[in-house]
Amino acid sequence: MTLKTWQADFCKTSFQNQEHQSKWQLLICDAQGKIIYQAICEQKEANLSWLFSQLESAIEQEIPDIIQVFRPQLVNLLISAANKFSIKVQATRRTPKLKEILKKQGINNNFNPVKLEQPPPQKLAKNLWGERWQFVTFPGVSLIEFFSDRPIPIVDIPDLLLPISLGLASTARIPGIIIYGGRTSMYLARWLVDVKPVALNYIPTQIDKSGGLVLESDLVDRWILATFEDSDMAKAAQQYELRKNDSQGLHFLVVQPDDSAMTYSGFWLLRHEEI
Repeated sequence: MTLKTWQADFCKTSFQNQEHQSKWQLLICDAQGKIIYQAICEQKEANLSWLFSQLESAIEQEIPDIIQVFRPQLVNLLISAANKFSIKVQATRRTPKLKEILKKQGINNNFNPVKLEQPPPQKLAKNLWGERWQFVTFPGVSLIEFFSDRPIPIVDIPDLLLPISLGLASTARIPGIIIYGGRTSMYLARWLVDVKPVALNYIPTQIDKSGGLVLESDLVDRWILATFEDSDMAKAAQQYELRKNDSQGLHFLVVQPDDSAMTYSGFWLLRHEEI
């Protein structure tokens, strides 16, 4: 049974009233981008009571199973409103159709309602460091089949990130990173489950010489997974980013104890999400 999913946002807009106060908008669409409900209120009305009444109107025809939200400040507010209707709220960056609509609204007013503030990247606890890591590529045509068929304790393969869902050619190669965790392999994999990985990016500190791998996770969090001062590694990292461009941003992360290819701890299919 397919769950009925909505994507929702409630935030300030670029529109102002006569007192030059920003108005607020509630926008709800489905996973295909069809607008389900839209309402605007004055800033003084932007509270739980108003949100509850609007959500009540939105579900008059049908009740969704899940409402997805990407804005951190909205999560608890929407949970409080949705709980009264037994609707689950999911915090996720992956609300592409909602963000498309919001960005189109903002273009005419030089306003980007999708842009969020991010805290500085956090350092990874030493007890989670793996023994080593490497860049790899995998044929897109067999990537999902290979990792779906393995007895891997943790597998995260969202349907909307499947190569076929993105229209990638069967010949496309998907870049990725393998972390060999040794004895801490499962600890690292379980930590990754908790922080909800979204994307893994190379951030150069000195072109062709040094840089690091930064994990984008949850709604706005970032983690430093590795740093290096090695020209060969820096060039490999640049190639990794170029391959991500060729794969529409699709990439993956594998955590395994060693390079025997006998056991795996976790697999995540990832893709950059604008915030």
